[in-house]
Amino acid sequence: MKKTLLVLAVVVLYALHQDLWLWRTARPLAFGFVPAGLFYHACFSLASAALMAALVRWAWPARLEAEVEEAAERRAAPDGRDRSGDTR
Repeated sequence: MKKTLLVLAVVVLYALHQDLWLWRTARPLAFGFVPAGLFYHACFSLASAALMAALVRWAWPARLEAEVEEAAERRAAPDGRDRSGDTR
């Protein structure tokens, strides 16, 4: 269910990215000085960042982390050096 909602959120955000309605005019102004299109894009950027944080938290594949940890353990020698000779 969670992944379905995240996919739906990505699709909705993708559709909202196609801002066709605020490009013809600079009015109305948000906060009295920010054009509507720029304000919309700023809000869209914040929503995109929040969605990316949610995707990383709930949809990031745990197997990727496990593969990196396993590879690091295989490279490490008993004396604390990896095979390239660098110390940790």
